[in-house]
Amino acid sequence: MGNLFDNMLKGDESIFLNPEHLDYSYQPKLVPFRENQQFYIASCIKPLFDKRDGKSLLVHGIQGIGKTLCCKHILKELQEETDDVFIIYINSWIDETAYKITLDICNQIGYKWVADKNTKDLIDEIASIINKKSAVIVFDEFDKIQDYGILYSLLEKIYKKTIILITNDAGSIRKLEPRIMSRLNLDRLEFKPYDFNETKEILKTRKNYAFVRDVFDEDAFEAITIKTFELKDIRKGLFLLKEAGNIAEEESFRRVTLKHAEYAIKKAGEFNDLKIFKSDESNVLELFNRNPGKSLKEMYEIYRADNNKSYKTFQRVVHRLSEAKSIDLRKNNSKTI
Repeated sequence: MGNLFDNMLKGDESIFLNPEHLDYSYQPKLVPFRENQQFYIASCIKPLFDKRDGKSLLVHGIQGIGKTLCCKHILKELQEETDDVFIIYINSWIDETAYKITLDICNQIGYKWVADKNTKDLIDEIASIINKKSAVIVFDEFDKIQDYGILYSLLEKIYKKTIILITNDAGSIRKLEPRIMSRLNLDRLEFKPYDFNETKEILKTRKNYAFVRDVFDEDAFEAITIKTFELKDIRKGLFLLKEAGNIAEEESFRRVTLKHAEYAIKKAGEFNDLKIFKSDESNVLELFNRNPGKSLKEMYEIYRADNNKSYKTFQRVVHRLSEAKSIDLRKNNSKTI
């Protein structure tokens, strides 16, 4: 009996070391196997350093293959490199109307006098500030924008800029009017799915950072790698690694076994495309279900009353849920977030 208990975790022990490395919103220092894509994105931005107009770019490919991660990595490096370029990132699942987009841009460039100003007034203010420097503006999930006229306005008013449109569906570019397409003059960059060895290496790196050394059985890891490659989505692989670890801990195991990995894969399949949520995500998802039609601002006030957490925390959770397609923000009649 002693050997059985020797293999069980004590109450204060964990097989996790840095579990945040398994969160798909986590930004690693390096983005492996995407060096060529990062170089290409950087080359579109580079003319801004010479006070010239940058190139605009369509970044496309299926979900979970590093498009957003690469762009955010470039933006982070750009922020560390210069103060002469405004860096603006818009999640179009959250900010889908022209007014909400302009409010978000105002917030990101530090313009606070937004009261009683309409979209046109705000764009004029944005342009007057950005035109003192230059800007990289990223629209993630750009095809969720309700009024593409905002793109035309920014193209017209801002002199030196690189606009990056990210989408899972390259065909969505056909939604743009010819007058917008002609001004964008888009280059295109396709992200191909990772091959099996790349998938395995990415998951291995994250696993090694996230877990205590040598707690993950090789056959368990192999099963998750195969399933991730089949799904063509690294985010789902990260979820499976974390879920297998959680299952092992719930059973007080010191190791993640093949049984735990297989149960994680089976359990995930029962929850609609791997959408199992952490406590914060569960709370916000329940909040959306309980309050159909309420604005995001109204829901944040309810969330804050129950959780006493910051607006930024709420935004991050909403962003994760919208990326996972678990909530549809277009159904909420909000003017701000």
